[in-house]
Amino acid sequence: MPPKALPLHFEWGFATASYQIEGAVAEGGRGPSIWDTFCHLSPSRTKGADGDVACDHYHRYEEDLDLLQRYGAKAYRFSISWSRIIPLGGRDDPLNEEGIAFYNRLIDGLLARGITPWATLYHWDLPQGLHDRYGGWLDVEESQRDFERYARVCYERFGDRVKRWITLNEPWIQAVFGYSTGVNAPGRSSTNEEAAEGDSATEPWIAGKALIMSHARAVAAYNKEFRPTQQGQIGISLNGDYYEPWDGADPRDIEAVERRMQFHIGWFANPIFLQQDYPECMREQLGDRLPALSASDFTILRAADCDFYGMNYYTSQFARHRDEPPSDTDFKGNVDELFENKQGEVVGELSGIEWLRSCPELFRKHLTRVYRLYGKPVYITENGCPCPGEDRMTKEESVEDPFRIKYFEDHLDAIGRSVSEDESVVAGYFAWSLLDNLEWAAGYGPRFGVTFTNYETLERTPKKSALLLQNLIADRIIKG
Repeated sequence: MPPKALPLHFEWGFATASYQIEGAVAEGGRGPSIWDTFCHLSPSRTKGADGDVACDHYHRYEEDLDLLQRYGAKAYRFSISWSRIIPLGGRDDPLNEEGIAFYNRLIDGLLARGITPWATLYHWDLPQGLHDRYGGWLDVEESQRDFERYARVCYERFGDRVKRWITLNEPWIQAVFGYSTGVNAPGRSSTNEEAAEGDSATEPWIAGKALIMSHARAVAAYNKEFRPTQQGQIGISLNGDYYEPWDGADPRDIEAVERRMQFHIGWFANPIFLQQDYPECMREQLGDRLPALSASDFTILRAADCDFYGMNYYTSQFARHRDEPPSDTDFKGNVDELFENKQGEVVGELSGIEWLRSCPELFRKHLTRVYRLYGKPVYITENGCPCPGEDRMTKEESVEDPFRIKYFEDHLDAIGRSVSEDESVVAGYFAWSLLDNLEWAAGYGPRFGVTFTNYETLERTPKKSALLLQNLIADRIIKG
C-alpha cells in the first residue's frame, strides 16, 4: 500500500501556457510574440504548426474551467500573455484593456468554481516588439526594467485575487533553446543550420542573466510594494533533469553528474535562492562569457526572497564525463547524456516521446536534493507525459491512458517517499497538461494532456487520468 504522506492541505491541479492553448493571436488587442514569428518562419521550424488557433481557449475558457471543476482540481496554473497585456511590451508602451479584461474573466471564473488561480508571468512568449526594439533578452538592462513594469501591471490589476505568482517558466529552456540550439523562439544559434543569426557561445549566458535579473526585479517589487496588502506568495519554475553516473565506480562520472545539474539548475537557483554567484564549475568552464553579477545585482537579489521553488520535472538521465575539452558552444558542463548506463540498464520506461522516460525513484532523489540545497517548499509546477504511441491514436484509444495513470501514481508515490522518509517539504502538484496542445517546436504531435483535443473540431474529451487524479492524490493525503 502506498505511503499516505502528502500533507493535508496539499494543493493540486493542472497547468497550461498561454501560447500553447489560447489562440486568438490577433484578437482583443494582443500584439505578436516571438513565438508567433517563429511559428510562421518558412521553411517551418515547428512541423508546420502554429498557435493562431491552438485550443481556442481564448473563446472557450468557460468550457475549460468547467473541465477543471469536473476533475476536482483545487488549483490551476496558467500563464499570462505579456503581449496581450502590453502589445509592444515596453515600460512606456500602452496597456491593452481588452487583454486585461480577458484575464479578469478567467480569474473570476476560477474563483467562482472554488479553484485557486496560479499565474505565471512569462512562459517563453516575449513580445516581438521588444525583440525588434533591442534584441529582447539579449539586452540585460532594458529587458529587466520592461519585465518589472509588466509584472507591476499584473500585480495591480490581478493581485487582489491572484495570491500565487510564478515569475518565469523554465528560464534554462528560454536561454538555451532560444539562443544556443535555436530550436525554440527566437531561434538564434550559430550551431543550427536553420538559424540565420546568433552566437551560441555567448548569447545563452547573456539571456540567462537577463532572466535572472528580470525575476529578481519582479519579486523585489512584489515584496516591497504589493505583499503587505495582497498577502500573496511568489516563486519561479525551474526545469532540470536528475542525473545518475554512467559508471558509478568512476569518480569522473560522479563529478560529471553534479556538474551537469549545476549547469542545469544551479545556474539560476544559486543566484535566486542562495543569493550566490553562479556555480564555480560554470565560472571555470565559461570564464568571461558568463556575465558578472555585480554588487548592485546582488542588492536586488537579496530583496527578492521567494516563497517557494517551482519544479518542472519529467525525466532523468545518465551523465558520462568527456575527456576532451569543452567546445565554446557547450552548455551541459562537458558531459554526455545517455538513457543507458555502462551496464546497459535503461534509466526508465520509454513514454510517447523519445526524451522522456519514467524514472520515479530518481524523481524522489531530485526532490530531496533540491529541497536540501535551496531550503524552500517545493511545488511541482509541471509533471506528466504522453503515452507510447499516443500521437497516432484515435480519440477512443487516447482516452484509455494507462501509461499516464501509472506515471502519475509512481511520481506521486515518489513525492510521498521524499516527504515521509527524506523530510522534504512538498506543498503541491500540477499535472502537465490540462489539454492536448501545441507542444512548441514538436507541433501538435505529442499529446501531454489529460484531456483529448480534436484539433479540427476543438472538441475536448476527458481521458481516464483526468478523472482519476483526484482519487490518486486523496488516497495519499494524511488525514488528521
